[in-house]
Amino acid sequence: MMKFCPLNLSQDELIEYTYEWEGERFPDGRPKVADVWLEALKSVTITQAWGVLTNAGYAWQYEGGFMCTHPGQVLVARALTAVYMPRRPDMRKLMEEKGAQCGCVGDQISWPIDLLSEGDVYVADVFGKIVQGPVIGDNLSTAIYTKSGNGVVHDAAVRDIDGIRELDGFTSFVRGVHPSYASPTIMLTGINTPVRIGNVTVIPGDVVLGRGDGVIFIPPHLVRKVVRTSQLIRLRDQFGKQRLRERKYTPGQIDRRWTNQMDDDFFEWVQEQAADMPFPMEEIQAMLKQRTW
Repeated sequence: MMKFCPLNLSQDELIEYTYEWEGERFPDGRPKVADVWLEALKSVTITQAWGVLTNAGYAWQYEGGFMCTHPGQVLVARALTAVYMPRRPDMRKLMEEKGAQCGCVGDQISWPIDLLSEGDVYVADVFGKIVQGPVIGDNLSTAIYTKSGNGVVHDAAVRDIDGIRELDGFTSFVRGVHPSYASPTIMLTGINTPVRIGNVTVIPGDVVLGRGDGVIFIPPHLVRKVVRTSQLIRLRDQFGKQRLRERKYTPGQIDRRWTNQMDDDFFEWVQEQAADMPFPMEEIQAMLKQRTW
């Protein structure tokens, strides 16, 4: 893998800053959440993920105000980050020199794309720039999709939106559309470094969940908890609807915090269908004891 020099976190620093992650990592040090968990996240809503993260103390992981290039589709991927700043000639010159020393080819806006892996999402902090904000158009979008299989989270406008929408599966979240081009006005100052996307601090390796109602950035060590909680909520909804049809409980009972007796009833119902449960009974019981709803 090409080593990138300008203002990025080293492998050791990425490991240090993601110290709560205990699983597999990319060669660059980013946490590598397993594909099976990424697939499971596609069924998780933004609201469910937000609830888990907020209860865990991560209160600023959600960002709205995006335009989704492919409405109705879901983006789930591991973040590879890039940060851009307004161009300053002396610093831009130094960045070009440092990039050349590391083997970077072409314009700076293509350097992050060269580092993408399958399952990544290119998360770019371009300080919300609209006019002369598009770092990518349909050509670079094709390159990004070929490398990662995903779209982008782009805190700026994009260009060539018709061509971008022709890339089925290139589900992206952007700030708007403009026909101008960003390169003359910006400079790349870092790859695989913490970036700010609106109100969120994004760390390389965070898992991005993007839906029509916005984007949430999930710290990798909390992905499993987000998935399991979402699965449990769906089970509770299924149980609640069944009990309403049976007239065992009233809507008022179902929609408030359940009593211990109702929790016991739910757990017995789960045990009757153990073969179809998405995760072990012990985990369900443990999560019920720790419930915050």
